[in-house]
Amino acid sequence: MRTEKIYLVGFMAAGKSSLARELAERLKWQVEDIDDLIEAREHMTVSEIFSQRGESYFRRIERAVLTEILPLTHTVIATGGGTFVDPGNQVAINSNGASIWVDVPLAQIISRLSPDKQRPLASNRTQLEQLYTLRQSAYAQANLRLDGAGAPVGELVDRVVDWLGS
Repeated sequence: MRTEKIYLVGFMAAGKSSLARELAERLKWQVEDIDDLIEAREHMTVSEIFSQRGESYFRRIERAVLTEILPLTHTVIATGGGTFVDPGNQVAINSNGASIWVDVPLAQIISRLSPDKQRPLASNRTQLEQLYTLRQSAYAQANLRLDGAGAPVGELVDRVVDWLGS
């Protein structure tokens, strides 16, 4: 697969940010994290944006940030857990680079989430499970499904590099 940009999509705590950093280093590309860009732009954490301005405001900013980074090349981008769920974002991502779904089982996601309320959509276990199930069909629209269950980041990087070389 030839591409000049990789978008990592998937549920919160799937390891997209860690994978993006290591993959970018291996490819000698730059790395961007949409949530980090939003926090820098808004001078607030994602959690603060959700609690003070609401999810719809956050999603508008997320779309704007995605639009701003579309021209970048040789970049690995870690998206937020909900970025790829938006149909417009999904079209933009899939037409602008390679999308890779970092698929991690819900039990592993839950074990990675800390109880510190840093993830606004993870505060209620039942709602978290419903959200996970709901988002699976959107993530399945990615160009590649990367099974991240229990795999170390280095192994995932190897798999992506192999896929890019094929």
